[in-house]
Amino acid sequence: MRRNAALFVTISVLSGFGGSAMALVAGIWILDLTGSSGLAALAGLCVYAPTLAGPWLGALVDRLPRRGLLIATNLTLAAVLPTLLAVHGPAQLWLLFTVCAVYGIAYVVIDAGESAILPAALSPAELGHVNGWRSSAQEGVKLVAPLAGAGLYAWRGGHLVALLAAVLPLLVAVGYAALRLSATEATTARRRGAARAGLAVLTGSASIRRTVGLAATAIGMQALTTAAGYEIVTVELGLPATFLGVLLSAQGAGSVAGGLVVGRLITRFSPTTVAVVGTALFAASCLGRCVPWWPAVLAASVVAGVGLPWTLVAAVTAVQTHSPDDLLGRASATANTIMFGPIALATPLGAAAVLLGARPPLVLAAAVCLTAAVAIGRRSRPGRPRSGRAGTRSPQPAPTGA
Repeated sequence: MRRNAALFVTISVLSGFGGSAMALVAGIWILDLTGSSGLAALAGLCVYAPTLAGPWLGALVDRLPRRGLLIATNLTLAAVLPTLLAVHGPAQLWLLFTVCAVYGIAYVVIDAGESAILPAALSPAELGHVNGWRSSAQEGVKLVAPLAGAGLYAWRGGHLVALLAAVLPLLVAVGYAALRLSATEATTARRRGAARAGLAVLTGSASIRRTVGLAATAIGMQALTTAAGYEIVTVELGLPATFLGVLLSAQGAGSVAGGLVVGRLITRFSPTTVAVVGTALFAASCLGRCVPWWPAVLAASVVAGVGLPWTLVAAVTAVQTHSPDDLLGRASATANTIMFGPIALATPLGAAAVLLGARPPLVLAAAVCLTAAVAIGRRSRPGRPRSGRAGTRSPQPAPTGA
């Protein structure tokens, strides 16, 4: 079991490093080729649009051998990334957008697949600990991956970054192959329910509805301000686009700090309370980025790094606690669709809104997040959380139609 735990943490580091570095570099690459902050922000749309298919991809995870699916997904990433070597000008932009879309599909499958395969690789007593280690590893990677990616891009361009990013999924696939799983992972038939079964699970609890709703609001507003972030750095502050790597690393530092305490806060208060506070913190970070002073923008990135993970961890904890084991793939993927799906609409809206200037989208995002936080906060009184431990799932009857 310790071997599996170490493999899962290693997998999180490798996949997180490649994904974080490539996500930033794709946007910078597009910005350099076109000079358009709006087009650069649309790279994020390609990454997150596949979350709209989460319920169906989650059903796939519940039906196929999960280890094999995770390995095949990473091998596909490794095969697709080298195609970026053909990008030499604006005429090849479609390749960058295509690779971002492949990444997006892979993220949905891998997130749902890992949530479902963990119980087959670890004892129940280890699940909570390993989930915490994986979260810390992923956030820690954000401290160095954006800076490393931006640095490599500034040194040798996007081709080198693409080649290095292609090696990491190969190593991740080897890690999945080395896992020791229980026999039931390969032999137990999956429940063949409808994709909507995941939605039925999520709507059965007020805690899930509220936390997932707040996470969707904060994440959607982050997407709305993506183009504004490029504009703030390159136009308002007059800094090179690679300074975005510094801001993302600062956000990663905030995420690490917030991640160290979020579990205790959820235990002491409730997932809903933590989600409300996290949403309010993200609203404050949007206002901070409106200040025309780079230290203020840097500090706002740290605050965003605390707030956004709090909303996400609170929502994921609520889903894990109240979802049946045999529907966890669908429930997790459906929750991801609800939380990350708004990015598909908010990103192009933000790309258009930035034509009015960098600050209007930021002020709008702050207003929307504060309104949602106040509305949910009034409906929910802080109280003692349910007795279920974070990371465990209470047995419930399967929803009708599963």
